[in-house]
Amino acid sequence: MTVRSTFSLDPETAESLERLARRWGTSKSEVLRRAVGAAAAAEEVDGPSEALAALRALQQRLGLDEGKAARWIAELHAERQSGRP
Repeated sequence: MTVRSTFSLDPETAESLERLARRWGTSKSEVLRRAVGAAAAAEEVDGPSEALAALRALQQRLGLDEGKAARWIAELHAERQSGRP
């Protein structure tokens, strides 16, 4: 199934789209599908990044919740204010 959409492109983008379609031997719609797919994969739009997932797993293993994190931040702040290492 496809969804029809209307977009307004600046002249440079429209020219690039047409040039890519000719070079790749495909439609402008296919160029857009490929470009959006590549951008989504690069940005991991459909899910959390691996780094974020790793951070969440580490926090869970350490039992770090918002309360513990707030206490730790307060301790660090107090140490820095006192000048202690």
